[in-house]
Amino acid sequence: MDATLVSLVGFSIAMYITPGPNNVMVAASAANHGIRATMPHMVGIAAGFSVMLTLVCAGLGSALVSWPLLLPLFRWIGAAWLAVLAWQIASAPAPGEGRRGRVLGFFGAAAFQWVNPKAWLIAAGAAGEYLSLNHPLAVQLARIFAVFLVVGMPCLLVWALLGSGAGRLLHSPARLRTFNVAMALLLVASLIPVLIEG
Repeated sequence: MDATLVSLVGFSIAMYITPGPNNVMVAASAANHGIRATMPHMVGIAAGFSVMLTLVCAGLGSALVSWPLLLPLFRWIGAAWLAVLAWQIASAPAPGEGRRGRVLGFFGAAAFQWVNPKAWLIAAGAAGEYLSLNHPLAVQLARIFAVFLVVGMPCLLVWALLGSGAGRLLHSPARLRTFNVAMALLLVASLIPVLIEG
């Protein structure tokens, strides 16, 4: 197996498995709605991020860099959307307590990748690290797309299992609400390094 591919797989695992907005939302969704209901959300993350990453590596990233005002705009739009999602998670009623929040589906999760600050950092890192002038761009893009698509689901499943397990342990509505508030705070906290850096 080629060393670059091994490195790319390791990079993708590290990027998917570390805490970030996607993982926190998957854990909260699985705790509140179960793994099966969270699956479209997870597939949307893996597919949406793989497409976004491939397009950024293909040149969209350099186009955005050439318009410096767009990057902070993306960062703040993403932060605002995450704040809304954090509020929805924090204020979600526990099972049996009235109307429960909706699960973020495939298209919502896929679209979210475009305003997810962590996704942009990963895309920029992957473009700089895993593209070479010595190989055909189409082959490199296909490899990046395939690796991130395949690695995404198992890593997201870890977070869904953690969330589902937490949901089963938190039998009382008060405990589940506390978990939701903690997940919402973690979601907001995951933005702080990106916003400070920007």
